[in-house]
Amino acid sequence: MIFGVSKAIVASVILVLSYGVLFSEKLNRAVVVMLGAAAMILLGVLSFDKAIAGVDFNTIALLIGMMIMVGVMEKSGAFQFAAVFSAQVVKASPRGILAVLGVVTAVLSAFLDNVTTVLLIVPVTIEITRKLKINSYPFLLMEIFASNIGGTATLIGDPPNIIIGGAIGLGFSDFLLKLSPLVLLVLGLLVLGFDFFFGRKLKASGEAKKEVMRINALDCITDFSLLKKSLGVLILTILGFIAGERFHIENGTIALFFAAFLLMLYTAGLAHNERDAKVEEAFSLVDWTTIFFFTGLFALVYGLESAGVLEVLGNKALDLVDGSVKKATFLILWSSAILSAAIDNIPFVATMIPLLKTMEPSLGGREAMMPVWWALSVGSCFGGNGSLIAASANVIVAGIAAREGRAINFLEFLIWSVPVMLISIVIASAYLYVIYFM
Repeated sequence: MIFGVSKAIVASVILVLSYGVLFSEKLNRAVVVMLGAAAMILLGVLSFDKAIAGVDFNTIALLIGMMIMVGVMEKSGAFQFAAVFSAQVVKASPRGILAVLGVVTAVLSAFLDNVTTVLLIVPVTIEITRKLKINSYPFLLMEIFASNIGGTATLIGDPPNIIIGGAIGLGFSDFLLKLSPLVLLVLGLLVLGFDFFFGRKLKASGEAKKEVMRINALDCITDFSLLKKSLGVLILTILGFIAGERFHIENGTIALFFAAFLLMLYTAGLAHNERDAKVEEAFSLVDWTTIFFFTGLFALVYGLESAGVLEVLGNKALDLVDGSVKKATFLILWSSAILSAAIDNIPFVATMIPLLKTMEPSLGGREAMMPVWWALSVGSCFGGNGSLIAASANVIVAGIAAREGRAINFLEFLIWSVPVMLISIVIASAYLYVIYFM
């Protein structure tokens, strides 16, 4: 008891207040969860040691390592080259560019992360559409949807997958093998749908196309040596994730090792002062706001778990699904998608993980519960397409578009986002039913 009130009630109030402020966007999200986690400790819900124990440092290490690698690789100009080269492959055809940039965005989102991908691809897209004198809106929509769909395919593609993988020990190949067929199917339908509604109507003059074709894509690459080094290390990292599953090496360890290895290659042969300056610059590329957000969020949710709240909710959820894994799978899939469309999917997933863990013994254990875990992953990632605020990538694209004079209206976005999300979840429902319940 805390001041005569149970720990469960205190923990629940802190979480609800924290999430309320978080979703209102009145304060920075990292500040909100850090205040909430500190309140858990100060009010006696958690000790400091327990709060630290609740942080998934494997996830934190994975995020930091990948942020360093992608940040260093971006300095080579590789991603800008990929966008320009893709446009030229289809002879600067607007219809072709719409399709190919959607695929490029999805692939990069799977093997980097969707936030980084849109930060790099969207400005180049706007420049290309400006040269072609065509509306950038369908291209930006495509890239938002493709980034969230592509990020679903791998462990490192979308933050919900990083959290889920770290929590239950899923590796890179687990996500790739289980979810990539679904992602390819949904992405294919997205490209066809956008071609039908937008692509056929996009026209550019011959002179505008020539202007795009005159761009030397190789000029986008500012450092060929760094490109070769960073691309090689990225490939080794992915292979390391796959090999790490066999040798039981955590993904965070692999990511940090190869991040350090890339920094060694990046600064080899430089003078002492220059070397230290480049390393410090590389560390500054880490999105520390996101890192502290994850750290505080883990501690905040662990307070709810340790107070016994999630166990009570888990028992109520078991009553709702009547002990059926099938019912649980589709309940989690649809609720994850709908709620992730309304709120940020990261805190939602962080809260759901310990809740689902409490349900595992009654539903047959981890192996029997795997359809439910995949439903949480797919629902939260695909749900990121449900609204303009549902995923970080969406907000970033909207911000860039507004600065470039093409604001994306919230309600206008819903006209396209809701059908895309619903169709994606219907396909995911059929996919999970076929592979698990037929």
